[in-house]
Amino acid sequence: MMLVLSLVLGIIPLLGVVWILTSGMITLWPFSATVDGLFMSLILLALAGCFFLNAYWEMNDDGMLGFLHKKKAAAAPAPPKTSAPAPKAS
Repeated sequence: MMLVLSLVLGIIPLLGVVWILTSGMITLWPFSATVDGLFMSLILLALAGCFFLNAYWEMNDDGMLGFLHKKKAAAAPAPPKTSAPAPKAS
């Protein structure tokens, strides 16, 4: 439940950033932006980042991201060498 809530609350601020871009508070070409648009988009992106980070941690705890933590198969250990003692020099 917490994962779904974190994902939904992470998407909503991204929709707010899209709304800021479409309403003209920030235009990309020619670049112009209001102070309100810049700070609001920065705050919304920070909120989205926090919620998505929480969702990442939830998925990691539930084992949904096991493919990220695959460990390389350890090479089979070589059998121990049994060496004959070196011959003594006469």
